[in-house]
Amino acid sequence: MSVWAELTGQREAIAVLRAAAAATPGGASAAAADGNAAGANPAAANAMTHAWLLTGPPGSGRSNLAFAFASALLSHAGPDGDAVTDAQVQARTHPDLSVLSTEKVIITIDEVRELMRSSQYSPSVGRYRVMVIEDADRMTERTSNLLLKSLEEPPERTVWVLCAPSDADLLPTIRSRVRTVRLTVPSVADVAALLERRDGVDSALAEQAARHAQSHIGMARRLATNPEARARRDETLDLALGIRSVSAAVQGAARLVQIATDDGKAITEERNEQEREDALRSLGIEPGGTVPPALRAQLRALEEDQKRRATRSLRDGLDRILVDLLSLYRDALMIQLGGGAELVNREREAQLTEHAGKTSPARSLHMMDAIAEARQRIDANVNPTLALEAMLVTGLEQAA
Repeated sequence: MSVWAELTGQREAIAVLRAAAAATPGGASAAAADGNAAGANPAAANAMTHAWLLTGPPGSGRSNLAFAFASALLSHAGPDGDAVTDAQVQARTHPDLSVLSTEKVIITIDEVRELMRSSQYSPSVGRYRVMVIEDADRMTERTSNLLLKSLEEPPERTVWVLCAPSDADLLPTIRSRVRTVRLTVPSVADVAALLERRDGVDSALAEQAARHAQSHIGMARRLATNPEARARRDETLDLALGIRSVSAAVQGAARLVQIATDDGKAITEERNEQEREDALRSLGIEPGGTVPPALRAQLRALEEDQKRRATRSLRDGLDRILVDLLSLYRDALMIQLGGGAELVNREREAQLTEHAGKTSPARSLHMMDAIAEARQRIDANVNPTLALEAMLVTGLEQAA
């Protein structure tokens, strides 16, 4: 089966990367093009180069496409890859693949320095040595400038693959040294079909999950396979529509933070426990056994990493809640304008119609602006509860 088979809604991007993977090794150290893989010159668009940037909105499949590309580059079987190489890439165990992904707020300079050191090795079994950086937008300027040195003078047959929401999230100097492949938002039908084919989800539930996730592939899968995630989403929307007073807004903000916290714990708790057990086992300590003082520093380092991951999980959970609320007021606006557009929350049409009748399009737009402002405030480290309180009170004022 082709390494590209599990990807959906990205036909043009796959065509560019597949053509590049079919190129003869040796051209990887050529200078990057003008940053647009879909430019006017078809030959240039399909050429191989040493550094790539895959951009697209969250949930579009940037990382999945990056690893499919890595499989195709590493395989000796051609641009469609082979099962053995792909299994190694998916398990992150291929000797010629190095991956930097973070579940913290930022990628540290030490992590990039270690990856750069690894990039100097020649391929051992694959056609190339492939370096993948997920969430490259999480690098600080200093860290990005360090990476720039490797992009300017790449070793022969080393290929860098960076992933970010937008090329604007990276420094201009980085953008000038990579070839950009832009992903599009897959359709609801494409995401639903993937859930049915890959995860065995019922067609009706797959369509609903894809629609509620607004084509975010990872979130759609979670909504389709996790009843608790669906229940938390429903509670979020009910809470927003039910606020009638300032005190209710204050309580509602606290509850939204709690929902996001519970959601983050559900994602990370099981993994944290498994990581701790694995760490203890690697140190020769049985689960439940006493940790010698000399080894406690290693476990403390693991606990610090898990705390940083919990911080990011909370932020991600809050952002998911705010995106869901945006879809709610977007639907209300569509009803008010009578545009006939498909509703994200189609199951709530009667409730949304009632809500839309009590407000105006201008008020719906103002509430959407308030949600966007809350996202920016939380991203800037404003206390989440205060940011959500201000947002909900704004909605209360607009409904008055």
